[in-house]
Amino acid sequence: MRRALLALALVVLAGCGGAAGGGDKNDNATVFAAAALTEVFPQVDSAATYNFAGSDDLATQITEGAPADVFAAASTKYPDQLYDQGMVDKPEVFATNRLVLIVPKDNPTGIQSVDDLRNPDVKLVIGAEGVPIGDYTRTVLENMGATDVLDQVVSEEDDVKGVVGKVSLGEADAGFVYVTDVKPVEDKVTAIELPAEAQAKVQYEIAVVKDAPHHDAAHQFVEQVLSEDGQAKLQAAGFGPP
Repeated sequence: MRRALLALALVVLAGCGGAAGGGDKNDNATVFAAAALTEVFPQVDSAATYNFAGSDDLATQITEGAPADVFAAASTKYPDQLYDQGMVDKPEVFATNRLVLIVPKDNPTGIQSVDDLRNPDVKLVIGAEGVPIGDYTRTVLENMGATDVLDQVVSEEDDVKGVVGKVSLGEADAGFVYVTDVKPVEDKVTAIELPAEAQAKVQYEIAVVKDAPHHDAAHQFVEQVLSEDGQAKLQAAGFGPP
């Protein structure tokens, strides 16, 4: 199913005029960005064309030839891999984040901490392995000595928005997400803080794709993200500084 969706994404993006231009410096950038950036990136640049998904899926799309100008991931893993393959310019860290545990507002299972996830009635949803939020979640649980709560997992999602959606709709009792994902659904979920010492090192990297159809626009977008104004918008959305 994921491969079919990737193929469909390639077809759709190839047919978008904004993504397949001839390199005119006035064209807007096509940005492949982690799902966690869905709300904030359009505030940084409303003119860009966006493809939001899990960082691993986006890296696969770029590897398979999707017409991306910029790659912004919720980890250093995939941009660094593409850099090693000669597919993107040297990546730069542009933001940081941290994880929280979310539960539905009515919190039917009474979850107050990670310890409560061990209740056999709890339905936990997390990111899949290989997806940054999934890998970070496993790191946090390992740091807390709580990997046994993975026995309560009923669904593994392709990106963090999938986790948010399941919990906010009441289809799961809890899920691990970035703190920046809470505000858009704060009327539907409650966030539970995690110990600082358990946090994973969450860094977001951005890079211009070597074969960017809109090379100048790609560099302008990256400059905007790293600018004082771009950083202010990211931090207003809850992201930490690089």
